[in-house]
Amino acid sequence: METGSWNEYVKFFAALLAIVNPLGAIPIFITLTGGQKDEERKKTGLMTAISVAIILVVVLFTGEFILDFFGITVGSFRVGGGILILLMAISMLHAKVSQVKQTEEEMNDYADRDTGAVVPLGTPLLAGPGAISTVILYAQRHSSGLHYAIMLFEIILLAVLVWLCFRAAPGIAKMLGKTGINVFTRIMGLFMAAVGVEFIANGLKQLFPLLG
Repeated sequence: METGSWNEYVKFFAALLAIVNPLGAIPIFITLTGGQKDEERKKTGLMTAISVAIILVVVLFTGEFILDFFGITVGSFRVGGGILILLMAISMLHAKVSQVKQTEEEMNDYADRDTGAVVPLGTPLLAGPGAISTVILYAQRHSSGLHYAIMLFEIILLAVLVWLCFRAAPGIAKMLGKTGINVFTRIMGLFMAAVGVEFIANGLKQLFPLLG
């Protein structure tokens, strides 16, 4: 079976990086780990990265089963996933955490817990609905073993970047400042908006072939 072009895989990684946006999550990470020692904070960052990798890898290999189980066509999922990503992008363009990822009530609830490595950092903040939708949609494009192997490698690479960002979180936050992180978040939001629109357009073409 065929695999996609290298440009397609670069596009997938860029889209996933924009949606997960580990730099934009640094202020929340610092807030949730404010009472931890340096070694504990590094351990939390590592556990967060591992949880992101596990969640997205599981979705990568079970996405087709999930769609079949619920009787959802790829076209309709593209439209729904695109709308979801577009809503998240709009929040990011305002330098805010999308309510799709995490509500204020959830944030307050998790603040009282010892560690937020898996919840809320791993999910829904990083490996949330947008990232999950993106993995499922790109996985459906081809069915070869090489295709899945490349996507698996990119997910692991993303998890490593999450770990590096959180490991250096205090230094990055000090260097960029709130304004710098907000600017980066808005740039990622703009890219996400384009990804969302593309998903919607391709989904509509699949649902309504005459539009093509």
